[in-house]
Amino acid sequence: MIPGVPGESQVYLNGEFLRVDEAKVSVLDRGFIFGDGIYEVVPVYQGNAFRMAEHLNRLDRSLAALRIAQPFDRAGWIDLIQQLLARTKLETCIVYLQVTRGVAKRDHQFPSTPVAPTVFGMISAWAPPPAAQRERGLSAISIPDERWLHCEIKSVSLLGNVLAKQQAVDAQVDEVVQFRDGYLTEGSSTNIWVVSGGKLLAPPKNNLILEGIRYGLMGELAAEAGIPFESRPISREEVEQADELMLSSATKEVLAIVSLDGKPVGTGKPGPVFAQLRAGYDARIAAL
Repeated sequence: MIPGVPGESQVYLNGEFLRVDEAKVSVLDRGFIFGDGIYEVVPVYQGNAFRMAEHLNRLDRSLAALRIAQPFDRAGWIDLIQQLLARTKLETCIVYLQVTRGVAKRDHQFPSTPVAPTVFGMISAWAPPPAAQRERGLSAISIPDERWLHCEIKSVSLLGNVLAKQQAVDAQVDEVVQFRDGYLTEGSSTNIWVVSGGKLLAPPKNNLILEGIRYGLMGELAAEAGIPFESRPISREEVEQADELMLSSATKEVLAIVSLDGKPVGTGKPGPVFAQLRAGYDARIAAL
């Protein structure tokens, strides 16, 4: 049994639905040996997956970037997700999907003979951020971004993100805000947003950040609310002088950062731009 995970929980592994404690992968799986794989996390509200098409589009991009064979077409992925959801009583939850290159002799190069990818899927219980957290906001510290240079791939090689998150835990804050060469990148597992002079700013979509599925959504919400939006390099000074800071992710949705390095951001409370974007986000969820 896995501590904290019910034995009857059903997962998908390579064509079979199993109890989570029955699912096993080879020690020679390249995901285990090298972190040679990709993943996706799809939030589900009342049985409805949120922005599933965008998540599956990014899964396609990540597989292509690592040259891992696509195990399913789009209809196959949707069917797998629906089968996983049907096997749980959870209506608001997280769908986790992972694909690794598969099992092969340990060698850094890709296997010379094609191998079948390892495909894993599971459902996890999840609750959206509570109202108190949304109203209070989050705290963060700034740290140097020491991860690799292909952050645009949603890879299971997450040691850099793990170490970044642990710095937040050690500092007793909620998240880190990372900088590379003096410019904003992202959090440990979140995109970071800056509000300056009523304008919403985001780092450019390039290899230094993972384009979160909420990245495109935030742009849409800003347009609907009449908030100017700009994607460009953002200096550390701009972040430190921001009127508002926010983070976004599948599990954290959109939350305000009200303290950075022990200093208040703006008024030290969630600001008006956050309130507008949060309202728009809630309306999208309600429309599912």
